[in-house]
Amino acid sequence: MTLIDETSSLPAGGPALEQVRRVGTPLPGPRSAAILARKADAVASGVAHSMPVSVVAAGGGVVVDADGNSLIDLGSGIAVTSVGNAHPKVAAAIAAQAAQFTHTCFMVSPYESYVDVAEALNRLTPGDFAKKSALFNSGAEAVENAVKIARKYTGRQSVVAFDHGYHGRTNLTMALTAKSMPYKSGFGPFAPETYRVPASYPYRDGLTGAEAAERAITMIEKQIGADNLAAVIIEPIQGEGGFIVPADGFLDAVVDWCRANDVVFIADEVQTGFARTGAMFASEIFGIEPDLITTAKGIAAGLPLAGVTGRAEIMDAAHAGGLGGTYGGNPIACAAALAAIDVFENDGLVERAQQIGALLRDRLAGIQAEDPRIGEVRGHGAMIAAEFVDPATGKPDAALTAAVAAACVKAGVIVLTCGTFGNVIRFLPPLSIGDELLTEGLDIVAAALAAA
Repeated sequence: MTLIDETSSLPAGGPALEQVRRVGTPLPGPRSAAILARKADAVASGVAHSMPVSVVAAGGGVVVDADGNSLIDLGSGIAVTSVGNAHPKVAAAIAAQAAQFTHTCFMVSPYESYVDVAEALNRLTPGDFAKKSALFNSGAEAVENAVKIARKYTGRQSVVAFDHGYHGRTNLTMALTAKSMPYKSGFGPFAPETYRVPASYPYRDGLTGAEAAERAITMIEKQIGADNLAAVIIEPIQGEGGFIVPADGFLDAVVDWCRANDVVFIADEVQTGFARTGAMFASEIFGIEPDLITTAKGIAAGLPLAGVTGRAEIMDAAHAGGLGGTYGGNPIACAAALAAIDVFENDGLVERAQQIGALLRDRLAGIQAEDPRIGEVRGHGAMIAAEFVDPATGKPDAALTAAVAAACVKAGVIVLTCGTFGNVIRFLPPLSIGDELLTEGLDIVAAALAAA
């Protein structure tokens, strides 16, 4: 097992980039500004960006821009580069596969690496039962196909998602996603037979897991009907909604209800999967075994790959040709995934996520103890969030959140905001980041909050 060498500023297995924060120009610097001006002319304005930089290199815990600024990375490309950017094992696997062949379409001429990834997913995902997998390109595509499979298996049409959930930007996944701006506004009408019920949000609803589950189940039974329901889909820890951790017992009760009513339970682990939460999958933390699990993001260290994995009898419900896609399970992406999975399993990244989580929680809790504008610190592993509020009322403070994030960016720290109310900063550092760099990043967050 290889963990971060705390005596060195360079994470074990990381690329040869100096692991320091360095801001030598205002952001953006002149070279980044020129590239971003070209972006404004050439790229659709709906494709926004949060960091005013143009990246030329990344690795360990830093991102380097075209002007030589080195930024502390607390976002991992939204939990994608969990093994670190340009990890040597991943880069070597990509190069070797690209030299052999880049594409045949698995549906035309299959290849072994797709099968290898499917076998790995079947082995790693929770549940001691026969499983099968299918590979796709993105998290949204995985979610769409999980719903297709559940509908085919059950012969039913309706799907339930939850308040604060995020599942993607395609038509069906927009219907499942809760937040309107920027994901849904003006893009309807959306896919029919999708319904939303309240989730467990302990900080705001004050309910136990059992109480929150009873509320959701009652709404399902009375407003939709179990006999009409194909699937229930939820992120075990809600990501874009604010890193909301459900109260103990909530997920268990929902899973039990699904089992009793022959409803497919889908865990969307696109953001929580692959060591991010200090377990290989967040479902393990809550002791649940989903019927289907969707994965993406960290699976292939930055290459487009996603999967649906689940009970073999459910996965086999779709007829031949009913699942697939031209690029799904591309051989280069599969090579990257196999290398990344090797790193997750053999380089101690589950344990490293736990270490990062302990550091994040301890430091943020210390800040919270002195500043009541942090209403709650929550999360698991290297997936931690701070919710910002008006201390007098407890109401969400999106303006404060935006100010803190902007100050961090100006100082050279990549942070991401989220939450239904826009009042949460989420911390998703690469698992290759060193403690020294992570601590420096948190120092800047603390200073930004104090100055806001």
